[in-house]
Amino acid sequence: MKETGYKGFTVWLTGPSGAGKSYLADGLKRCFQEMAIPVEVFDGDTIRKNLYPDIGFTAEARRMHNKVVINHAKLMTKHGIPNIVSLISPFRDVRDKAREDIGNFVEVLVDSTKEIRIQRDPKGLYARAISGEITNLTGYDGVYEPPLAPEVTVRSHEQTLEEEVEAVISKCRELGFIRV
Repeated sequence: MKETGYKGFTVWLTGPSGAGKSYLADGLKRCFQEMAIPVEVFDGDTIRKNLYPDIGFTAEARRMHNKVVINHAKLMTKHGIPNIVSLISPFRDVRDKAREDIGNFVEVLVDSTKEIRIQRDPKGLYARAISGEITNLTGYDGVYEPPLAPEVTVRSHEQTLEEEVEAVISKCRELGFIRV
């Protein structure tokens, strides 16, 4: 088998709605492509929209959605394909299960202040939560259990995208997942 500068692994981006997960995923994807490392991105919103748009946001529905993404990431990692998961994944036990099932795993907490998330509000969800139109928005009034010991924490309200990407890439190198 041909030796490559990488092995299969999963970068799991977790954080409340509007924290900057998709933005970081896009930056990581570009960086991996520049290093000639093929990568797949699993965006929680895209998967939800394409596979089961009417599933809802109950705790049970979120857990099922996360399990589907875990399975996809596990298969990619098993077959030597690096992947990035951009998913709120609000429950710590589900992320711990992802780590256990996937193996080569980098958990990244994408953090920002509630005020910044409200200002960003890329999908208009915070405005709807503030008006009372929706409830249980992760990052506003919904449950989010932050990781206890993520491999990387980025603070999107304090760091540039380049700094965030470099922190994740450095950890991937440190763990031996990439060698370029």
